[in-house]
Amino acid sequence: MSAFFAGTVVSLLTSFLLVSRLERVGERLGFSEALLGIVAALAADAPEVTAAVTAVAHHQQRVGAGVILGSNVFNLAALLGLGAVVAGRIGLHRKVVLLSGSIAAWIALVAVAVVVGGLPAAWGLALACAVLAIYLVVLATEARGLERRRVPGAWAAWLRSAVAEEEVELEEAIRPPKGSWSDAAQAAAALVVVVIASVTMERSASALGTRFAVPEIVVGGLVLAAVTSLPNAVAAVYLAIRGRGAATLSTALNSNTLNVVAGLLLPAAILGLGKPSGQAVLIAVWYVLMTVGLLVVAYRYRGLGRVSGGLIILAYAAFTGTLLLVS
Repeated sequence: MSAFFAGTVVSLLTSFLLVSRLERVGERLGFSEALLGIVAALAADAPEVTAAVTAVAHHQQRVGAGVILGSNVFNLAALLGLGAVVAGRIGLHRKVVLLSGSIAAWIALVAVAVVVGGLPAAWGLALACAVLAIYLVVLATEARGLERRRVPGAWAAWLRSAVAEEEVELEEAIRPPKGSWSDAAQAAAALVVVVIASVTMERSASALGTRFAVPEIVVGGLVLAAVTSLPNAVAAVYLAIRGRGAATLSTALNSNTLNVVAGLLLPAAILGLGKPSGQAVLIAVWYVLMTVGLLVVAYRYRGLGRVSGGLIILAYAAFTGTLLLVS
């Protein structure tokens, strides 16, 4: 028990250091605001990804899948649902919702296809990486660059407008001071500590689950999923309070995308995911439904208010209840 709590505290504290130092390094390298947000999300995702990969490597596929998909469901409730309730409203441009949301929905559908056994993990990884690569190119490419890549003029103008709207809101929220080699060294050291703490946390949680006869999918999908997602939740609520809607949405959706690619599809393609389980499929279905439902509401009402945020939190409570019932 003490090892689990110690790993949790160390992972949380070190994740903040890792994120802040990587943001500074990204600023020094001239990353765009959106790319900087993705780097920060990847850093904050280190606990989830490490815990999931560790579980899969120890042939605990249910724990691994549960950590990633459960973390993604928790992210939607804590980052966007709670963020909207606390802030009162998360205002969003429809183009931003479409640009980020289309990628998030695609990745969620690929994850479900892999978890239910309808798509080989290697194919799922390829499909996810292809779309993610296109998204990164769009974020990193100026308008003229899009035209040089023979993107039709209307499409290039729409993408340019969507990225610009996202950049405007991200700018004040995450722009850090320019980093140095010292920041890079601190980020590397923090990453090592986060990985070690996350491995300890996952091993301890699995041992406790075995001792108290807690199903693996509950350990991964609820306990580890929530604990490893806390750094992202704190950051997203902070951004929502400051009125940075696009930054909050980017943190949640990009975190979920990177979780699936790095924590589920990549290790599954290398080590295998095992036979589909009803609980893992249940979590995956909840993940897709909550993602699509949230995006539809955000697009329809140009953001999320306290009522929609509360409904998202209630949906997570229902998810928790159904998972406990079938476990």
